[in-house]
Amino acid sequence: MLDFIKINHDDKVAVALHPLEKGSVLNVDGEEITLIEDIPQAHKFALKDIKEGEPIIKYGLRIGYAKEDIKKGAWIHVHNIRTALGDKLEYKYEPDIPVVAPTEHVTFRGFRRKDGKVGIRNDIWILPTVGCVNSVVKGMEQMAKEQFALGNVEEGVEDIYCFNHPYGCSQMGDDQENTRKVLASIIHHPNAAGVLVVGLGCENSNIPVLMDYIGEYDPERIKFLVCQDFEDENEEAMKLIGEIYEAASKDKREDIDASELVVGLKCGASDGMSGITANPTVGAFSDILASKGGTTIMTEVPEMFGAETILMNRCKDEATFEKTVKLINDFKQYFMDHHQTIYENPSPGNKKGGISTLEDKSCGCTQKAGTAPVCGVLQYAEPVKEKGLNLLSAPGNDLVAATATAVSGAHMVLFTTGRGTPFATLVPTMKISSNSKIAGYKKNWIDFNAGRMVEDMTKEQVAQALFDYVLKVASGEKVKSEAAGFHDIAIFKQGVTL
Repeated sequence: MLDFIKINHDDKVAVALHPLEKGSVLNVDGEEITLIEDIPQAHKFALKDIKEGEPIIKYGLRIGYAKEDIKKGAWIHVHNIRTALGDKLEYKYEPDIPVVAPTEHVTFRGFRRKDGKVGIRNDIWILPTVGCVNSVVKGMEQMAKEQFALGNVEEGVEDIYCFNHPYGCSQMGDDQENTRKVLASIIHHPNAAGVLVVGLGCENSNIPVLMDYIGEYDPERIKFLVCQDFEDENEEAMKLIGEIYEAASKDKREDIDASELVVGLKCGASDGMSGITANPTVGAFSDILASKGGTTIMTEVPEMFGAETILMNRCKDEATFEKTVKLINDFKQYFMDHHQTIYENPSPGNKKGGISTLEDKSCGCTQKAGTAPVCGVLQYAEPVKEKGLNLLSAPGNDLVAATATAVSGAHMVLFTTGRGTPFATLVPTMKISSNSKIAGYKKNWIDFNAGRMVEDMTKEQVAQALFDYVLKVASGEKVKSEAAGFHDIAIFKQGVTL
């Protein structure tokens, strides 16, 4: 295994691939560098003397400024580097739009819905309109699992589960709108063979109100239950789920072209290796899927700050560029409106893992976007329309962001991590490790090890292996969070609670 990696020719730092001891002598681009401090795994060390105020360059980009003079071979982290970020900026469109050459078509085994959409799962979902009935729908889930037989990956109903959340009442304005849009989008998600929508009856976002957001629906697959209207809501629920089950039990997988696959891109519990292995692997995967006519959705807008111009200059046209500028500046305004610093990031876990500034994190985070053009920009809860790479307005919070990509149409989420996390959203959530240590240590969480990129495989080889695995998951193979029964949603909370 290599001792370190220098990511870009212009970098002033390199990253330790395992703990390096003080006094170690390393050969970097033909120059011997003696470490003057211990360097933890995934942390940075200086390749040259850096004066106070000079930019720190990693990924070929500025990730901050030196707080003090830094000697060659010194450890570079939060104690001697500061962010260069500030408030909203003005941007100029300087297009550098890559060309994605088409590659041969491949297929996966999915479910074709009546409306023409494609699903990769055939589950029955139980969706509460309000947090007051969370315990009720959890009980319905258990009853339904016991009452109805679950099928295999090729036909029939695969699973039955509910999505608890605390919202649907005592909300105002855009906050309430978010909840209603999200619930309507979940109801129409093609991974669901059918949905039972369960309301209390007196909430703000009650079922009659939601109907305006839901629009047209298949009454054979979408059913509604108001708990206050029935003496025994569980009995009525089993009746309605039975009707959905009867229709869905006839569903069978068929060959679907990969151009119809939509994949969300997310990172969390990151470390200093995330931007070197896992995120570039996912970026290369995104490019492969784009070359086959497929779609990816990347979010975490606050973790684009400091690297946003890379994405802006890849926008397919000026209109998309302007939407990206608005995406970035609107999110900065959101921070400012709440009197919060724009650069209040990275997290303690990120810092422990070797990430020093938000720019450091952002340059690593945006590696997930690969090299393809930015073809679409989505508002929160807006359905994806453009093929290729899309940017979505949502925060960096793992559960909120992953849910947002699913709500916008992602069939699954690729979630890179350097420290590990067990959660899953409403669609299959594949955990991709940045290093082999966490892949071995948390085998019950990690589905794919991108750490091999600095061991025995090239980025292209790891990305192709990931693409092949994604097709298997799209065809019914369960990821580990699914097998464990993890299914969570989190709605973006922005406003006042009454």
